[in-house]
Amino acid sequence: MTNTTLKLLAQQLQLSISTVSRALKDHPDISASTKAKVNALAQSLDYEPNAYAIQLRTQNSKILGVIVPAISNLFYDSFIAAVEEESRNNGYALMILQSSHKPENELDNLKIFRQNRVSGVFACLTSSAENLEVYKKMNERDIPVVFFDIVPKDNHYTKVRMADERCAIMAAEKIIKRNAKKVLAIFGDEALSITQKRKSAFQKFMFDFAPKIHCTFAHATSSREAEEFTKKYAGKTQKPDTVFCMTDEILIGVMKAIQELEIKVPSEIGVISISNGFIPNLYYPHISYVETSGHELGKLAFIQMLANIKGGKTLSELTVDAKYVEGGSM
Repeated sequence: MTNTTLKLLAQQLQLSISTVSRALKDHPDISASTKAKVNALAQSLDYEPNAYAIQLRTQNSKILGVIVPAISNLFYDSFIAAVEEESRNNGYALMILQSSHKPENELDNLKIFRQNRVSGVFACLTSSAENLEVYKKMNERDIPVVFFDIVPKDNHYTKVRMADERCAIMAAEKIIKRNAKKVLAIFGDEALSITQKRKSAFQKFMFDFAPKIHCTFAHATSSREAEEFTKKYAGKTQKPDTVFCMTDEILIGVMKAIQELEIKVPSEIGVISISNGFIPNLYYPHISYVETSGHELGKLAFIQMLANIKGGKTLSELTVDAKYVEGGSM
């Protein structure tokens, strides 16, 4: 089947290609009757503008790039859904790539974005990302970058993230309210700024307001590691009476260990997590959690992106507040 082109439309209507093009763009110099004829024929022949040609001419693909560590992560899934919805409503499409927490993949993804002349990039950093020079070059090419969730430490970039310190403090408050005596707190990758912020806030709050509570801190980069840590500490004589999980992935590992060891929740052990909300409701009783909304973060990230695209670069760090959702595990 032959693609309908401007040339074909012009030939059938016996008009110039430029007249047809301007008619389709609703140019004021073209009469209403001519516009009606051109649009009617274009619709009947399923004419679609050549996006690649427009991209070359305008240097704007109307495509936004998204880099996430793992597309399967439920938090990033809801983030992407929100960004996609806002993008579609504003005439943009998404190109979604994952880094698998590998810096070399991250660089390859950015190269693909540049080659496709994306209008902007949403980036969640890998745990081992150190050299951000490539992102500076993206901005220099007028391709704005909005970092989300796992963001750079310095303030030279546009960043949106959860209120990580507040999330950890809210969890600590609930642990103290439970009258916990011995807490196992499992955090994520030590190299990530998000882990450092959450752990620092949690430790300080517990030290300031409940110094007598014994806290054991561990780091897990997978649900498997979280499961092993839980089994290790739950098997000791002085078992923890409460477990704090920094992420959904950690929660999955913790709950697998608790179920295997047949420890009763919440009578024998309390569980609290920072979560996007889906995983905690898979268990009975439902796990109490501090909500971090990927959907709300996606909405905020898109607002920042649009501001950068339309009004120039805006360097700032915005946060999405958290809220506590009571389950039956505390």
